[in-house]
Amino acid sequence: MKKKIFRGYIFSREFMGERVPQNVQNLFIRDFCNKKNFQYLLSATEYAMESSSMVLAQTINESKKIDGIVAYSIFQLPSNKQKRFEYLKKIISLKKTFYGALENLKVSNNKDLEQIEEIWDIKNNLQFCPKNISENLKTKK
Repeated sequence: MKKKIFRGYIFSREFMGERVPQNVQNLFIRDFCNKKNFQYLLSATEYAMESSSMVLAQTINESKKIDGIVAYSIFQLPSNKQKRFEYLKKIISLKKTFYGALENLKVSNNKDLEQIEEIWDIKNNLQFCPKNISENLKTKK
């Protein structure tokens, strides 16, 4: 059986409030691909400019000869919901797969897309949750 071919996708900038070195991201993606028996192609590195997703868009547009993209994390997708949705819908329409290696999640159909969007919604709303509910209750007494 022919191995599926995946292009890596990494960041040089911060995401999720942390900065993960590129070499660590690449090692993690390579290990993920080995475990899935995928052929790993060197990672495309996103530009350091805030909110840039130009390299991701280019990688999707050039995905004819690969089976998909493996990012270090799903949180490297655009934070803009409309843009993220647009990119993932394009991946689905091209019959490709997007993986977030850290979370071991994939998007290859609309159900997967809905799951990823739910996770993003939770992440975006966590900032509004009290850090410690019991402390919050004490201050209200």
